Amino acid sequence: MQARDVMSTPVISVTEDASVADVARLLLRKGISAVPVLGADGHLLGIVSEGDLVRRIESGTEREPSWWLRLFGDTEERVRDYAKTHGRRVTDVMTRRVKTVGEDADLADIAALLERERIKRVPVMRGGVVVGIVSRANLLQGLASAAPQAAAAAEGEAGDRSLRTRIDEEMRSAGLDTSFVNVVVADRVAWLWGAVRSEGQLEAARIAAERVMGDAKAVQNRLSVFPASVQRVMWAE
Repeated sequence: MQARDVMSTPVISVTEDASVADVARLLLRKGISAVPVLGADGHLLGIVSEGDLVRRIESGTEREPSWWLRLFGDTEERVRDYAKTHGRRVTDVMTRRVKTVGEDADLADIAALLERERIKRVPVMRGGVVVGIVSRANLLQGLASAAPQAAAAAEGEAGDRSLRTRIDEEMRSAGLDTSFVNVVVADRVAWLWGAVRSEGQLEAARIAAERVMGDAKAVQNRLSVFPASVQRVMWAE
């Protein structure tokens, strides 16, 4: 399986003129842990994660270096920490050297990259444009969805990708909010992961997938419904 088979789409992102407060509200509202930062031309400039926003001057959680670290520590590291804790712009706090992969990257290679770089997610690129995100959760979804036997032949994988695209399109045509839904098709079995806002949406997602697959047994529905308490926070006006 490759990145395009499990990546989360569409990508939720922010532009370089966003503020730190804007990003914090977006992460909370969308229930995500990081967003890419895009330039005016749509190209990737960096990425901001919840970890970048944990220690902030506004909440009194910034980290004060000890006296000996102030004397003998790395000056560059100190100024970077200052920017992270005091900066108001997303460009002040984002990670600039972002590791990325292409759509055809193997999941094994992505897993090795996440482990080696000690990161939790990686943007998927197509011609310099971010088209998806592969997180640790996406890798687990791919692992759980894959059949225990050897990987399918190339033509079978292409067929699975076509089915995934058709299911995504069918869900959107049904009026579903697929922001938190990830479809993985492996060996002609569609796995639905993530969460929706109501039981009605959950049923509509299942029906849409079954319509494309043509067989109810070929759909493994692992979707859940967001708790009301979570929805009040995520979709608060």
